[in-house]
Amino acid sequence: MSSKDLIAAPAKAVILSLLLSGESYGYQIIKRVRRVSGGTLEWSHTMLYPLLNQMEREGLIRSEWKTSPENRMRKYYTLTEHGRDELAEEKARWRNVQNALRKLLGPMTAVD
Repeated sequence: MSSKDLIAAPAKAVILSLLLSGESYGYQIIKRVRRVSGGTLEWSHTMLYPLLNQMEREGLIRSEWKTSPENRMRKYYTLTEHGRDELAEEKARWRNVQNALRKLLGPMTAVD
């Protein structure tokens, strides 16, 4: 598995989690992911927008074109009730993966 695959794997859960706090547009999501991850996760537009479109088709999010405070038209995404339910399931799956990796790899310690 490449590092790109590792970065993309939790993307759905991350997007749902970010939208839990309110609506957001694509570039804002990319910036928040970079900021919150301390630069560890670097998403591109080519990775994000197909996923947003897929999630909208699945009914997890919805979008609406709005004028931004900078007077630009942007597509804002919001979480649906179905998306909230999916987020709870995604979190449970990722906790299971995290617990399994902790057992398999041992404690992660900083290298001096």
